[in-house]
Amino acid sequence: MMGKLGVVIVAAGRGSRMRTAESKQYLQLGQKPILVHTLQLFQNIHEVDEIILVVGEADVDRCRGYVQSYALTKVTSVQAGGAERQDSVKKGIDALEAGTEWVLVHDGVRPFAATEHVIACYRKAQETDAAVLAVPVKDTIKIVNEAKQIQSTPDRRSLWAIQTPQAFRLSVLREAHERAEAEAFIGTDDSMLVERLGITVQVVEGDYYNIKITTREDLPWAAWILEHVRGER
Repeated sequence: MMGKLGVVIVAAGRGSRMRTAESKQYLQLGQKPILVHTLQLFQNIHEVDEIILVVGEADVDRCRGYVQSYALTKVTSVQAGGAERQDSVKKGIDALEAGTEWVLVHDGVRPFAATEHVIACYRKAQETDAAVLAVPVKDTIKIVNEAKQIQSTPDRRSLWAIQTPQAFRLSVLREAHERAEAEAFIGTDDSMLVERLGITVQVVEGDYYNIKITTREDLPWAAWILEHVRGER
């Protein structure tokens, strides 16, 4: 029998690119805040045993209220985040219950990950210790210098846009974070920290609906996805 699966949902950022007074994760999408949609996604996945939510210190009480109001029974802890996203993830994994062997790390503003893709990512991590959802890049990508001059054009066939969740054996992710902390290294995602251990991270193909709601332009697209693709939770 596999060990327990925990989920760390990180939603501590302020989201300055959204240019709204309210942080993006608390904006309404349909009838609920974006963050609640994300939490309900994992609440409804049978394989998930526990959810740790990491938010800004000022939002802890509000989010504990969400846990009660929306009957999010798998949320066992709401933690105040750290200075960097990486610090917030570390706080989340440290809060997981004893006996947890696997962990999914997910962005609080990605409410549309397909359940079947989440499970596929988790299953692949059980085989390889580390897996991430991703999609092939559709646009041509250019390497550009500080003067905004094109330096090179990578082969698009080798480029993938990395999403969340990212799935890991908990002991591996914990070691990756501890090494990064000891070496004062800040990575762009958890996969990058695990890669530094010399561990190969497997890509699992997701879909283009699993958007990260980051700017105002994302909001009408998110509303369309909610209505026409993923459905109200």
